[in-house]
Amino acid sequence: MIKTLPLFMRKSQYINEVFDAEGNQIAALKADLDDIRLQMDVDTATWGLDIFERELQIPTNHQKPYEERRGVIKSKMRGSGKVDAVLLKVVADSYTNGDVVVDFNGTIVITFTSQIGRPPNLDALKEAIENTKPAHLPVTYEFRFLTIGEVSSMTIGEVNELLLENMGGGVN
Repeated sequence: MIKTLPLFMRKSQYINEVFDAEGNQIAALKADLDDIRLQMDVDTATWGLDIFERELQIPTNHQKPYEERRGVIKSKMRGSGKVDAVLLKVVADSYTNGDVVVDFNGTIVITFTSQIGRPPNLDALKEAIENTKPAHLPVTYEFRFLTIGEVSSMTIGEVNELLLENMGGGVN
């Protein structure tokens, strides 16, 4: 905007300070609008998770990590309708960073196929599955672990990287 002014006004300290102040206010407003847009999506929301939880009647627990809270919200949003393997998979996928397979064979079997070990928010997943499934059906959970053959062919660096990715730890 300053380029539209005559040259003598462009050099005015007063005019420049006004334009700087307006520029700062516009930048702050844009940042606020960008943040509000982020809050409208469960995957990017932070303080907006409180609103999703209130709307879906989910107790808010600020001690839980954002990812776990997002998983509960997504599960609640998706967890309505006819209960079948597809619905349970959708609910389980909300809580995991990997793939799950859901089978019915007299009991519901949820198998974690790409995640190594137990997912970090397993208790929240179990609660969501319990709230979604028919009450009379039991549930079992199957986890993927590395075999001795898989580990023996890996370097220490690869094992450490895998541990960091899947369990939040590593070998020092």
